[in-house]
Amino acid sequence: MATRKFYKMSGSGNDFVVFDAREIGVGALEDAVVIQALCARGTGVGADGVVFMEDPEEEAEEQGATFRMRYFNADGSAGAMCGNASLCMTRLAVHLGASDPDDVRFQTDTGLLTARIVGALPEVDLQPAQKVRPELDFEHEAGERRIGFVLMGVPHVVVLRDEVDSLDVVERGRKIRLDPRLRPDGANVNFVAPIADGGWAIRTYERGVEAETLACGTGAISSAILLNAWGAAEAETTFTTRSDREVTVRLRRDGDLWRPTLRGQGRLVFTGELADR
Repeated sequence: MATRKFYKMSGSGNDFVVFDAREIGVGALEDAVVIQALCARGTGVGADGVVFMEDPEEEAEEQGATFRMRYFNADGSAGAMCGNASLCMTRLAVHLGASDPDDVRFQTDTGLLTARIVGALPEVDLQPAQKVRPELDFEHEAGERRIGFVLMGVPHVVVLRDEVDSLDVVERGRKIRLDPRLRPDGANVNFVAPIADGGWAIRTYERGVEAETLACGTGAISSAILLNAWGAAEAETTFTTRSDREVTVRLRRDGDLWRPTLRGQGRLVFTGELADR
């Protein structure tokens, strides 16, 4: 693995180690122990997850995909989707010349995604939500108004609160994430609250990281869907993340389906090269 080039990328503070594996392949980098070491802060590169850019499978390539995105959480577990990783990969694909900025298409474990660069920001059309449950029979703690569930490639619980600034996200998030009613997969847990400018604040406890992250793209999408279902938001919803950056979700109804578009930061922070241990 020595001398393998990597890209450190950030989507509103949700950060990733990215490898272009189209020519060389993934090799031992896919090992869970290696991923944990890469993501470790202080002793590794430091990240919420690892992303591989690979050659698309034949069927996806026939549909116009120029690469495949595979995502792994910091604990080494595979994730079918990561919204902020998809924003980062849109940016990187254009940066590497793998895609046209007006027409980025790539394969994921949830299906083919289309994306583009709009102004200075990447924008991605994700696959529809697979399951939406506006109400979960969970006990509400002080300041909590509603609790729902969305499966957006990965499972998400969304908690509508009066405010999120004083919340202990790790304590409350872990309690919900490990609730036996969510077995076997658990869930990411998103806490949302209205803010003065008409938008929403969002904080997320992420499974696989087992901590609060500075942003979560599929969490923002899940929150926008439920806020819309609850009658609290319109078709376009803007969230202020813990990094103080904004992500915007635009929803389109197609019968019973919720079709989301996510727009937000996808930034190349630096490039590096793995060294011998």
